[in-house]
Amino acid sequence: MAVTTSQQIAEYFQQFQNVEVTFNSEVTRAIDLNTTQVFLKCLGRQWPCIVYSSSLAEAKVIVNTGGEFNETVRKANNLVSLRYSFLQRDKSGPLAFFVAARIGGFAPYGTQRPDLSFVTLTYTQRPPDDLIVILGQLLEANINSTRRREERITMTADNAARVGLRAKETIVEIAGVPRHCIIRDISFSGAKVIVLGIAKLLVDKPALLHLELEDPSEKLRIPGTVIRFEAVEGRSDIAAFAIRFDDQRVPMRYKLRITGYLKSTRKKSGGCDAATG
Repeated sequence: MAVTTSQQIAEYFQQFQNVEVTFNSEVTRAIDLNTTQVFLKCLGRQWPCIVYSSSLAEAKVIVNTGGEFNETVRKANNLVSLRYSFLQRDKSGPLAFFVAARIGGFAPYGTQRPDLSFVTLTYTQRPPDDLIVILGQLLEANINSTRRREERITMTADNAARVGLRAKETIVEIAGVPRHCIIRDISFSGAKVIVLGIAKLLVDKPALLHLELEDPSEKLRIPGTVIRFEAVEGRSDIAAFAIRFDDQRVPMRYKLRITGYLKSTRKKSGGCDAATG
């Protein structure tokens, strides 16, 4: 994982301070949120909560406001602390920190659970750098996946290592049939792979590209569709197949990997990041 400089952290905060991230299941997995260790703390007491969304200025959480919750926060003049916890796959312990906040409002969660409420928290100071980096990288990857969606990365040995790809040889399932393939290039929007097969029979078929990544180790599956093929000179039994990914189902972790590669490339060439100009 690349080291984030203080200048980049400041740029993330300036650019994304008020951009809200909804913590759906995909985002929660991508940032390794340790959901069982997230809670609100007030006057020495704590209440488990679910982070529904967060920016770098405020958050919305779902919490049980029954019992002594309301009286406790009233005594504290609505001042609380939100504890975040993130798993660290390269370390034995989680990354955890508190963000000081003031409760700005309540809204019912639903008629089925009257004891649960949406609670709006306004951060009373700039959040820790760790949160700025986690949300900043996520938002930057989403921006790059749109602005630079067609920018292709040729899978040389060096580029594969910098993306974190374990090997260029992998598996692609086409119409449900697993096939060995070699990745020629990848982008946010798709990939080109060399695969055995009769080209005319595979175009327009659903595809699922398997990727094994390192540092940290993880396996991704990216769904898409074979949209065209290019013949390989002198070979009638293999072809280069272009796969267009399903934009709504591209894993966030994949976007983060590609963004990390593009940033490292820009730094080596003396350029600036896509998300910051």
